[in-house]
Amino acid sequence: MSKFILSLLFSSSLMISCFSKINPPNKVFSPSYDGNLPIDQLVLPDGFKIDVYAEGISNARSMALSSSGTLFVSTRNEGNVYALKDTNGDLKIDQKTTLLTGMTLPNGVALRNGDLYVAEVNRILLIKDIENNIKEDVAYEVINEDYPDKKHHGWKYIAFGPDDKLYVPVGAPCNICESEEEIFATITRMNPDGSNVEIVHEGIRNSVGFDWHPITKQLYFTDNGRDWMGDDEPECELNFAAEDHLHFGYPYCHEGGLLDPKLGEGKSCDDYTPPALKLGPHVAPLGMEFYEGEMFPGEYKNDAFIALHGSWNREKKSGYEIVRVHFEDNKAVRFSSFISGWLEKESDSVWGRPVDVEVMSDGSLLISDDFADAIYRVYYEG
Repeated sequence: MSKFILSLLFSSSLMISCFSKINPPNKVFSPSYDGNLPIDQLVLPDGFKIDVYAEGISNARSMALSSSGTLFVSTRNEGNVYALKDTNGDLKIDQKTTLLTGMTLPNGVALRNGDLYVAEVNRILLIKDIENNIKEDVAYEVINEDYPDKKHHGWKYIAFGPDDKLYVPVGAPCNICESEEEIFATITRMNPDGSNVEIVHEGIRNSVGFDWHPITKQLYFTDNGRDWMGDDEPECELNFAAEDHLHFGYPYCHEGGLLDPKLGEGKSCDDYTPPALKLGPHVAPLGMEFYEGEMFPGEYKNDAFIALHGSWNREKKSGYEIVRVHFEDNKAVRFSSFISGWLEKESDSVWGRPVDVEVMSDGSLLISDDFADAIYRVYYEG
């Protein structure tokens, strides 16, 4: 290759970097990395400890835990779904079964009455009696294949609500746009057999995590704010749905009070439901779960944990942590950092990206990481 072409390629790369300000994370591990992740860099509250529950789980994303302790883990980019087991009780995964391969962004997993549900981009799969059918290339049935096949924000987090309906979000097929199809930028729900799909909420750019308050049974969900409005706006959101059929502002209003410079003209943020909390710009909140366990101190009961996956195009990275949402009188009042250290702020380098959280039967907390290909276990010893 000539020096001229090499120079041209270097100049083009530099121009792209300068103008787009894309700052993706790099897989930087400690120099002494010998097969164990540098979890000593993670910062937790006093009395808490963290360990590696599983390594080598490529692109680990959403999790669902069975009553017997089998952990079902989805991926987004790998196209696989795994079943993980700790067969000897040492709190380490020692058995991994690849249930499904070659799927299209199978990000969502959920359990109901012993059956496993998996969400691809445009369809919902059902594996009956999963605990007795843990094997490679397991048989499944398609219960719904009518969702859009757009891959932009097409990966889905799914969960069953208190109404025994399966909730399925449908992200916006763009960064910012008005969609001609009403199903985009919504949260939908369906019967367990895939029938009676309905739109529950609108104006949601991309929710990849939700849960219901243990006492009020009302829905809380994360939402990722739009890109390319600068490093510091808009903020990502934790939203609260006091009732069905609410509109949360997208694409016209962001973070409860910021009109979109492109599509907000003539609109008012007063016409939409504001977020329960603003979580910070570009932090990418994904999985969340209320804490109902008994291991952590009592003040954690009925608070929520949210995984901040981290920014991808901010000049100075943000997110890459687990935050605790504090509730008072069953209302979200603030959030604080619970685990940090996947982002080394001085060097702006990253070695992990938390995705989802899952409370185990003993009260410990599992965290998936699709960048370090791992699952961590957080426990309290006082």
